[in-house]
Amino acid sequence: MFGLFKAVPSITTSELEARLKSPMTLLDVRTPNEYRGGHITKAKNVPLNKIHTYNGSPDEKVYVICQSGMRSKNAAKQLMKMGYPVTNVRGGMSQWTGKIRGGK
Repeated sequence: MFGLFKAVPSITTSELEARLKSPMTLLDVRTPNEYRGGHITKAKNVPLNKIHTYNGSPDEKVYVICQSGMRSKNAAKQLMKMGYPVTNVRGGMSQWTGKIRGGK
């Protein structure tokens, strides 16, 4: 069981970009509308208000991203409580400089 005040591990968007080269689970916790506006190709949209329904492999590391890093940190804390090894992406999509899919 994780401690109540365990810090959420985090990485920068450039660290995330390097890790995208290997298989990974990346959850985008923004709204479906924001997600459609442009997201990282590997990202799966699981909005923050639905994060409790996430059902991934319990030993698979999960990376979480949002627009600025606040919602993803919240989502990461919830996922940690659910037992997932999770890492927050600091700065979120507003710091992302890599390719995106969707959006105009």
